[in-house]
Amino acid sequence: MKRLLLETSFSKIYMISVIVISLLIIGGYFSYAMFTVNREKGNAISIVTGDLTYKLEVDGSEGNTLTVPQNSSREFIVTLSNPNNRKARFNFYYLNDLPNNVEAGYIVDCETNTLPESVGVNLEASGTAGSSNIYKIMVENNSSNDITIELGVNVGLDYNDLELPSNGHIFKEYENVPNAPELDEGMIPVSYDGSNWVKAESNNIDNSWYNYEELMWANAVTVTEETRDTYKSTDVGTTISMDDIETMWVWIPRYSYSIGSEDGTNYYGKKGCYLETDPTQDLPGEIDVRFVSTSIKDRGTARYLVSSGIEDNSWYTPDAFTFGDEELSGIWVGKFETSSSNPSAEYGGGNTTELDVMIKPNAPSWRQIYVSNAFNVSLKMDDTGNRYGFTTNVGTHMMKNSEWAIVAYLSQSKYGKLGNTNFSGANKEIYQNKSDNFITGCSTGKPYDINALNECSYTYDIEINGTGSSTTGTIFGIYDMSGGSLEYVMANYNDVVGNSGFSSMPESKYYDKYITDDANTACNGNKCISHALSEVSRWYQDVHLMPNDTEAWMMRGGVMDGANNGIFYYSNANNSGGMVTSYSFRLVATIN
Repeated sequence: MKRLLLETSFSKIYMISVIVISLLIIGGYFSYAMFTVNREKGNAISIVTGDLTYKLEVDGSEGNTLTVPQNSSREFIVTLSNPNNRKARFNFYYLNDLPNNVEAGYIVDCETNTLPESVGVNLEASGTAGSSNIYKIMVENNSSNDITIELGVNVGLDYNDLELPSNGHIFKEYENVPNAPELDEGMIPVSYDGSNWVKAESNNIDNSWYNYEELMWANAVTVTEETRDTYKSTDVGTTISMDDIETMWVWIPRYSYSIGSEDGTNYYGKKGCYLETDPTQDLPGEIDVRFVSTSIKDRGTARYLVSSGIEDNSWYTPDAFTFGDEELSGIWVGKFETSSSNPSAEYGGGNTTELDVMIKPNAPSWRQIYVSNAFNVSLKMDDTGNRYGFTTNVGTHMMKNSEWAIVAYLSQSKYGKLGNTNFSGANKEIYQNKSDNFITGCSTGKPYDINALNECSYTYDIEINGTGSSTTGTIFGIYDMSGGSLEYVMANYNDVVGNSGFSSMPESKYYDKYITDDANTACNGNKCISHALSEVSRWYQDVHLMPNDTEAWMMRGGVMDGANNGIFYYSNANNSGGMVTSYSFRLVATIN
């Protein structure tokens, strides 16, 4: 068997092992609740199964730790067994970092703790030949301290047992798979080739359309009526002219999340792979995210102690993935702040419902509009005969606060800008849009800087300085969530219509109602979990002000020339829903 050398100034570790795909599961005899994979829209397989377990023994006793005294070496016999009634795939890996004050000379992937060049192993069903594998692990400890090394195991179905789908491809991602984007007939999947948006393959067999692990969130567009049939029938890879694009959308797949604490007191996320320092309010850490199917609706605490690991009751599926009585596999979010079909109009549109929505870069955002009118122009996008080609399967609406929150949390995960290794330290924060003309997709090339000019320093398609203002740090993310225009969201204090233009509040599924002006009691007397309020209060020093009886509507993101703005910024609208020259809005679309 192959020997792998991990060397530090503290110890030398020789380990023969096989390795992980994702989730860390430790210890002797464990149950692992299996997932559902649904790829029916891509002519692929759909798998539903029950619990799978594994048994791990070290030197004949159940356990997962290897302890080596100072200045000594030990050989361990590790046995991994399959007690299930069917063949399964196991991934066996080195779990913990070495003790503190050790130079980082060894090579272990931070997220999966992967040993280089190691592989997974398939074991037959219990009671058959080959139901156990034995590994020899040699650890040499040259230091003056005892060390303990932990092992972990993942378990999943053996993909070799699965039938090939009709397209001849097989999907091996059995854990943490994002739900495939749901496309309406009027929507065209797109990717970016480095210069242009091009038509993508919607089946995404080779991750060419989207790959959330690689910070490529799924994008789609609608085009003009005159060009729609041509683009829909054209070949994959065809450039789609920005002149023909009318709206741009980004898919947020359904997930559950949990926010970790490194010290047991402050829940600022985990340090993980992406911070060089312990998380603080000023520089928060990683929010843990796992993608889930519509059959899963976790209702845990949404927080955990990092040193203890995430337990099942730590996960929470955000409220935004439930729309009325419907459980959503994901939502489409406007890639930019909303602009109008007449960008030369005063305030980019003004207080009217006669214009149509556009969602594009390099356009003035639609401002100076009542909340009620912003809400109504959002709804009319899916009216019969609409210009976008949307069918009755599409439901468009003005973004709610809880929907803003799921974008913010995903951005602060390994799938968002926090996980983008092109940015470090304070630059993990989304860069600010300081365009004094409120142009969508602009960037200063840094988070808030009082000395930065109020202009469009970089457009959205400029690598790093421009893309740093998106939720991924890549062109595939969502823009204008820090600065630009302040964005009205459909979130309201106790049904106070204020100056919004509503005579009464719309149907409850279209807005978030907060019954107090305290985020710890605003959701029916409880803390507002998954709404990006008290859970992430003051992260990156962003403003936190709840709506109240005189300022009843909520704003997100901050204005172009303001300090303490950002994706976790929330405040009350000082005119309670009326027209303001710097207030805009954003769109969401769901597929029925």
